[in-house]
Amino acid sequence: MNDRILIRPYAPADADATIGIFLRAIREVSSKDYSPAQIEAWAKVEDRGLWAERRISRPAWIAEIDGEPVGFSDLTADGCLDMMFVHPEFPGLGVASSLLSRVEEEARTLGFTRIYTEASRTARPFFERKGFRVISRQIVGNADKAWKTSSWKSSTRNRHDPPTCHPKRHSQSQDTAAKSTFCGRFSCVR
Repeated sequence: MNDRILIRPYAPADADATIGIFLRAIREVSSKDYSPAQIEAWAKVEDRGLWAERRISRPAWIAEIDGEPVGFSDLTADGCLDMMFVHPEFPGLGVASSLLSRVEEEARTLGFTRIYTEASRTARPFFERKGFRVISRQIVGNADKAWKTSSWKSSTRNRHDPPTCHPKRHSQSQDTAAKSTFCGRFSCVR
């Protein structure tokens, strides 16, 4: 891990920074794996208040380097690593790994032995390196904006099975494709 990375709790004042990271990561990083129409459907935040409310209502963290927010993540009450995005100007520095470590620490504190996430195919190599595995594949979106995602799971036992994918929980767009853009499920092996 990078000693320059500070992981701290999310604060209400972080909403704009996290929205900026989210939008830039999708537009600049995920564009290699998705079509322009898919990116357009996904890269939307229609209600900043709802965005902030979701982050503050659950354990959520900001990764900072030299005081600048460079990534964020959170964990829902059912063990879902709901969002993890890293600013595109800070790749390969261990930001996502640091965030995942913090999420896993919180999950253990809450009694989970496995976490899962619904994520894009862009994130697949990261999650595979961290010991996550595919449990199913699906096609999401509508006729002109459909694409494949993967569901991921671990062999580690949990106190309950993770719920099925509910992409509408994550997006604030009314567009079906936007609601489904990054839905694939992964679970932690550790």
